[in-house]
Amino acid sequence: MGKFVIKKDASNQFRFNLKAGNGEVILKSEGYTTKSACENGITSVRTNAVDQTRYDRKTASDGSPYFNLRAGNNQVIGTSEMYSSVAAMEGGITSVTNNAIDATVEDNS
Repeated sequence: MGKFVIKKDASNQFRFNLKAGNGEVILKSEGYTTKSACENGITSVRTNAVDQTRYDRKTASDGSPYFNLRAGNNQVIGTSEMYSSVAAMEGGITSVTNNAIDATVEDNS
């Protein structure tokens, strides 16, 4: 089962990571100024992760594939790691889809 981990960064913003059952980070959030906004971001990931049209498949300047997950208002709510292939990126999308809905929340802020 997946897990959302909330933490505070060096600039005092709240962020979350979605981790797969094996502990690997599969999605990282943007920074939020409040914990409640961060928790709303988690709710948005849960809602939008099942909609394949919410995933923007991208290519980094070095050619590495990655993706962004967007909310209904088109804002980015999470970004993946860089992958070695398009197939690996698609596997990452599947992992987010499968893990986000039932993921627990761990607050380390």
